[in-house]
Amino acid sequence: MNLVSDQSLIKHVFVLMLENRAFDHMLGFSKITGADATTGMPTSIRGVDVNTMFNVNPSAPNIKVPPSEGADFKLSKPQDDDPGHEFLDTLVALCGLNATYNGGLYPHIDNSGFIAEYATMKIRDSNKIVVKDPDSIMKCFSPKQLPVLHALASEFVVCDNWFSSMPGPTWPNRFFIHAASSGGLDDSPSSFETAVTTLTGGYRFENGTIFDRLEEAHIEWQIFAGDSFPVSLAMTGMIQNWLKKRIRSFDEFNQTVNDPSFSLGYVFIEPNYGNDLPPTAEDYTCGNSQHPLDDITRGERLIKQVYETIRNSPHWNSSLLLVTYDEHGGFYDHAAPPATVSPDDIVIDKDNNHHNFSFTQLGVRVPAIVISPLIPRNMIDHTLYDHTSLLATVESLFGLKPLTKRDAAAYSLTHLISLNIPRIDSPLTLPEPPVSGFHCNDDQSPNQTTPNVQFDTRPIHQSTMTGFLHIALLKALAMTCDHDKPQIIKKYLAIKTIDEARQFMSSIAVKSRSTNLS
Repeated sequence: MNLVSDQSLIKHVFVLMLENRAFDHMLGFSKITGADATTGMPTSIRGVDVNTMFNVNPSAPNIKVPPSEGADFKLSKPQDDDPGHEFLDTLVALCGLNATYNGGLYPHIDNSGFIAEYATMKIRDSNKIVVKDPDSIMKCFSPKQLPVLHALASEFVVCDNWFSSMPGPTWPNRFFIHAASSGGLDDSPSSFETAVTTLTGGYRFENGTIFDRLEEAHIEWQIFAGDSFPVSLAMTGMIQNWLKKRIRSFDEFNQTVNDPSFSLGYVFIEPNYGNDLPPTAEDYTCGNSQHPLDDITRGERLIKQVYETIRNSPHWNSSLLLVTYDEHGGFYDHAAPPATVSPDDIVIDKDNNHHNFSFTQLGVRVPAIVISPLIPRNMIDHTLYDHTSLLATVESLFGLKPLTKRDAAAYSLTHLISLNIPRIDSPLTLPEPPVSGFHCNDDQSPNQTTPNVQFDTRPIHQSTMTGFLHIALLKALAMTCDHDKPQIIKKYLAIKTIDEARQFMSSIAVKSRSTNLS
């Protein structure tokens, strides 16, 4: 094996970021052993130990609940609900039921409150629901349930010390992988009024995004989106990039990557969040993001498709693929996240910061697998990473300047690229995901069912839906002449119910498709 590679052999960096799953929840029972990516010595993955790791349910404080195998392929209402993972939810999960945060240093972390947070969740004007099986937050998948993810983790490099960039939800963590900052956002997006007054141009970052850096360096890039409302569209300037066809449908991914003249240096892949048509704008089912309320095997199939497309393309030998997750989604992980460096950038929109968060604390650990024929087989990397490590890697490979102090301090993945000659033993195909028993109307199955979409007059209460409505507003304004934009904003501000939100998003999705925009 010829080590110490010329890193310039990597011409194409691909990133697939999925949704809301913690490391122990996905890989904690994998029992993977391999070579330490730094020392080359035998090592094991940092998974669960059922004899020493546990949480307790506040209703039965004398009973220790350890992590266990056999997680459900899909959480189903009403017995379960989407686990809390906003800033305050994550604070409880990491620091316990009575933890508080008043700015500055984060409280002591002992990972003791995952069950407590899930047992009683606040929703809708501080009302509460009681989850019937809060101990399910400790359930983890077995290797047989996730054969695609486990095959990649064993075949390439699994990073078992990769943490989300802040202790909170999807949106700020996804911004970190693009901008090494969340622009001060420490929760999911807030009110409609904020969208109109400060976000009609998108979320702003003092130093821009990785896409701006690539553009300045004349390095081609593309985002492939699984649905009409990718989160990346919410960032300033990205609607203009969408109009320039730099954000395209994932349906075009295979053909693009297999083009012999393929020249994209950076490709980011967003899944189908299951949030627009079909079936509804709030249940997250029938996507492939691996959201807790959706069938996880659909995301397994997406991972398989992305890998096999790149692996069997003419460009495999010069490619690197990162598969990771934005945040933990409320699920248990035992590793205490460490402190970190603040991005130290100017927060342009002050309304973004709801909790006076200092951004000096990483979030919950998530799965991350680094894939390339220039990486030796079966490696385990214990290096401390967060999402900005991907930015540090791209910056190192393409000679770009850091965006903030966070990515400037982050460890790069380039040390993993250690082969001079590409491996020829990487699998051409991956295992098939198991049959989960859940079906959607796009499945090729004789037992398929059509989602039941009903008129829903409940008020909008999910902050994630508010975020996707922001994107719909940005798209609507981009496709509307200046004279008619006030009417679009007026229509947007009139949205009060879930069904009205669904109709607005659906109309924008249809219009963008009819104008040949994804």
